[in-house]
Amino acid sequence: MKILIVEDDAGISDFVIPELEHEGYTTCLAVTGREALEKFENEKPDLVLLDIMLPELNGLEVLRRIRATSMVPVILETARGETIDKINGLNLGADDYIPKPFEIEELLARINALFRRVNFGKSQETASSIKNLTLNLDRMSFSIKNDKKQDEGDEDKVEVQLSKTEFLFLKLLIENQGKVFSRQQIIDEIWGVGHYIDENTVDVYVGYLRSKISEYTKDEYIRTVRGAGYMMG
Repeated sequence: MKILIVEDDAGISDFVIPELEHEGYTTCLAVTGREALEKFENEKPDLVLLDIMLPELNGLEVLRRIRATSMVPVILETARGETIDKINGLNLGADDYIPKPFEIEELLARINALFRRVNFGKSQETASSIKNLTLNLDRMSFSIKNDKKQDEGDEDKVEVQLSKTEFLFLKLLIENQGKVFSRQQIIDEIWGVGHYIDENTVDVYVGYLRSKISEYTKDEYIRTVRGAGYMMG
């Protein structure tokens, strides 16, 4: 597995790189935001360790641009106590964060946990469609039959782009059709165990998804199970 380290502090990168390589990972280093995007495109890393405070482009902007084309796991390095950086990073699609300064054991544990999660997901035979809706796993979008087309010239099927959180939310429900998820279970699955996310946030994303789906069909896809949570089916 190859890890792209985006860090302009040589004291940190000189410490982290040998430890990761000792654990069997291949590494590459970028010291500016623009270099990070170039290395990401050329090196095709399996995971990105991304500092927020960078020259040229900050880490959040680098993350935003990565997420426009890729779902590769990203761990943000945040300043200890900077809650807003953690929130912004998670909202932009970071998979995890680690406050600086950090112990190498904690970093390795977070990296290994992310790789286990990714590999587990790849090993499962899961559904990506339900009724007239198909999730496009490689494009962070869904395709759906346009039952509300007004003119004969309108396409029968349309593709709808999703944010990363919307994509993960819809993927979770489609791959577990008929299973009811509580709000807390959804938070744990999408944002990760131990991250504080208000349960009302789940309702907000359900609203986003229902709005995007209902623009093209009257069928109900995401169902509310009173007192329990949400399910697809």
